[in-house]
Amino acid sequence: MKGPLLRQLILSASLVSVLAACATTGNPNDPIEGFNRGMFSANEVLDKAVIKPLAKGYEAVVLQPVRNGVANFYGNIGDVGIGVNDVLQGKLPDAINDFGRVMVNSSVGILGFMDVASDLGVEKHEQDFGLTLAHWGIGSGAYIVLPVFGPRTVRDSFGLVLDLAADPVGHYGHVATRNVLVATRMIDERTALLPAEEVIDEAAIDNYSYIRDAYLQRRRYLMYDGKPPRLDDTAE
Repeated sequence: MKGPLLRQLILSASLVSVLAACATTGNPNDPIEGFNRGMFSANEVLDKAVIKPLAKGYEAVVLQPVRNGVANFYGNIGDVGIGVNDVLQGKLPDAINDFGRVMVNSSVGILGFMDVASDLGVEKHEQDFGLTLAHWGIGSGAYIVLPVFGPRTVRDSFGLVLDLAADPVGHYGHVATRNVLVATRMIDERTALLPAEEVIDEAAIDNYSYIRDAYLQRRRYLMYDGKPPRLDDTAE
């Protein structure tokens, strides 16, 4: 999709979302539900027109072992950021674990295309700057659906800016190579979501609410390292 066309699509989506924002909502976590539903619909249009067909084509053409290698490669790059966030949260044992994963997979695992660390029992964690902000007491803020990037909270949106700023792929010097790396990662991540999408379509009456609630529950689970307290015991 050419740049001007993409910008027009995002602008149109924003206008639709602003008009939709007049709708009221009774969910305290989603005070701008009207806006979010409009943006959710616009993202679905973009996904169905461009991203999902690319993901299905990638799944059909590229063999599973190759796809696994690509996913491992990007996962290895992601472990660097995970280790950095471990340090920022004072989780030094986790940081040693995650930087160790990078060292093992980058060497023995041939630049990360093989996840040797997991085979050796070295646990993979999940961290990002949004979770680091949460660790340091920043409240989640309202749920919001961003263009292209999808579900976030206000806190996670600021975290996303930091994630992108620290992303080594996005800063690769050769523009053409960088664009290929970014596009390949996006398609790889979208391909991984295809089975889950089928489950959502079968289980959910309202895909928007289902995805929103699943996102918020998942983020809360990660924020408390898999041991979230009762909702009435703490405020976020």
